[in-house]
Amino acid sequence: MTHKREIQGIVVSIAGSKTATMVVERRVMHPRYHKTVKRFKKYMIHDETSQLKVGDEVIAIECRPISKSKSFRLKTLVKGAIA
Repeated sequence: MTHKREIQGIVVSIAGSKTATMVVERRVMHPRYHKTVKRFKKYMIHDETSQLKVGDEVIAIECRPISKSKSFRLKTLVKGAIA
């Protein structure tokens, strides 16, 4: 059994059918100034049912490459967007 990475972030755009873009924020210590700074990375995730909306907080899990840029699929919807 292999361990698959799970990432949690916010959906920032819907890129066509069954694809959403999410941004993951991580906090790291600056090497010189020793201040906590935010770092962001965007991931394309596969949404089989096209249920996601912009602003949703989701958890995605690593999977086999689905396309050139998609290697994560939707696991759970943590919190829906405010309408």
